[in-house]
Amino acid sequence: MIPDIYKASPERYAEDTMTYRRAGRSGILLPAISLGLWQNFGGSVPFERSRTLLHSAFDNGITHFDLANNYGPPYGSAEETFGRMITSSFAPYRDELLISTKAGYDMWHGPYGNWGSRKHLMASIDQSLRRMHLEYVDIFYIHRFDPLTPIEETMRALVDIVRAGKALYVGISRLPHEALKKGLSYLDEHECRCLLVQDRYNIFDRHTVTDGILEAASSAGAGFVSFSPLAEGLLTDRYLDGAVPADSRAARRAHLKPEVLTSGMLERLNGLNRLAAERGQTLAQMALSWILADSRVTSVLVGASSVEQLESNLKAIRNTSFTDEEMKRIDTLSV
Repeated sequence: MIPDIYKASPERYAEDTMTYRRAGRSGILLPAISLGLWQNFGGSVPFERSRTLLHSAFDNGITHFDLANNYGPPYGSAEETFGRMITSSFAPYRDELLISTKAGYDMWHGPYGNWGSRKHLMASIDQSLRRMHLEYVDIFYIHRFDPLTPIEETMRALVDIVRAGKALYVGISRLPHEALKKGLSYLDEHECRCLLVQDRYNIFDRHTVTDGILEAASSAGAGFVSFSPLAEGLLTDRYLDGAVPADSRAARRAHLKPEVLTSGMLERLNGLNRLAAERGQTLAQMALSWILADSRVTSVLVGASSVEQLESNLKAIRNTSFTDEEMKRIDTLSV
């Protein structure tokens, strides 16, 4: 059965639907909440489920979709799913979308399918464009720090990818502070300023602040995008009673191990949940709101396995203000 032709909601840019934040000192606005296609849009997921989720995201004002060459599983399949979306639904709306992808993790066999060499990045961007049926992506990231490749080689490849018209902007993900500063400086000197820095940031993991990463991005005029804002699902209501649902990441031991659910952790989670309830929010909504309370943050990346989950997360943008007392309680419970 051929699905009906998709028509985006005319209310997608209504003021009460989504808010947009400027990416550093640039002309680009991102939705406060963006959709990441890391685990729920690969080849093992029925396309119709992915299609429904992506339609819902755009209808709710999400214009930024974040991918990487190795997202799936299997590798490459999330980009292939998005490519099917471009041809079946999103082609008429291409100029309304901000599409990002990345390279730097293992992707294909041999010595060139990994890390941050010019060879890997140049091959990867071409592969990604083919999978997504695109002429260019809006943002192309280096996905992680390569300790053996000179940072200048990696950054030069990003500059040349932009100058070749294969990406409009450059992004940097998960670089330690000193490498990040060198990368930001190199890009600025070559008149290809970094648009976005991306790193893990949530109530329990604040290394982007303590390591100076968030401040380095802000000082360089780059925006900041938070990934893993819910600590791989820990900052949700799924584990409050200490049980591990059969379909959860902890049960699959996928980036969240059940051993983390100690009595001390459960006490902290339930304390945070009580505070969220006092604010009229779920724990997940408060966790997202807490990140967005920092004006240096441009957008928060969420994953979603259902429309209901996505729409619940989007409610976080309605209350991003915290009292000093609320912040103190969160700080106490985060340690």
